[in-house]
Amino acid sequence: MEEWPVLKFFKYDHLPDYLKSISAPFHDLAHALVAGPIEHYSEAGKALDKLLEAKDCAVRAVLK
Repeated sequence: MEEWPVLKFFKYDHLPDYLKSISAPFHDLAHALVAGPIEHYSEAGKALDKLLEAKDCAVRAVLK
């Protein structure tokens, strides 16, 4: 199994509760993606990059 350094950016324990609820589903999806069988690593990497971008946008959207 390949390592995915990008997963560190999906951690959310350090966030306030109102941001944890936004960030957690992105964390779960990222980890589910890499836990399954991967046929195309380049596509998985793209998916993780775009998921991270979406997570960052979602968190910023609700920042107080």
